[in-house]
Amino acid sequence: MKILGGTYKGIRIETKKDASYRPTKSRTRKSLFDMISPFNFSNVLDLYSGSGILGFECVSRGANSLTFIENNSQNVKLLFKNKTKFENAEILILKKNVESFFKQSKEFYDLIFADPPYGKIDYTWLFDSCIEKLSKNGKLIVEMNNNNFSYKNCIEKVYGGTKVLLFTKV
Repeated sequence: MKILGGTYKGIRIETKKDASYRPTKSRTRKSLFDMISPFNFSNVLDLYSGSGILGFECVSRGANSLTFIENNSQNVKLLFKNKTKFENAEILILKKNVESFFKQSKEFYDLIFADPPYGKIDYTWLFDSCIEKLSKNGKLIVEMNNNNFSYKNCIEKVYGGTKVLLFTKV
């Protein structure tokens, strides 16, 4: 996978063939970043990070700081490996589950991405928890399988079998 835009456009992000995550497809990534254009998010949180492609894309587009939350050891190692390609970027990688992170975190974020394992999470809890951590005018983007879940005041887009919900905190 390659970074699609910004300072690091074209940089290859390494992934694993037998990975436990589903990398966000380039077509979907492009659409996501078009939805939130122009990119003016300083503090970004990437939950269930997997390969980290969404977070790394944010660094390339000008985010000042990025926090990855990933529970899988192999994915964390890959995040650290890919992090070395982004010089002078403030990137924090935490190996922990999302629930523990939310219980301990005092930070607020301008942009939060969440791409949890499909069908294995309480999406209402996830939305409520993320919204508490959003700055005013912050955006939350959640990827999920194309199911019947919806959340108040969200824009919904469907890309094949993937549904994306975009929430803006006012």
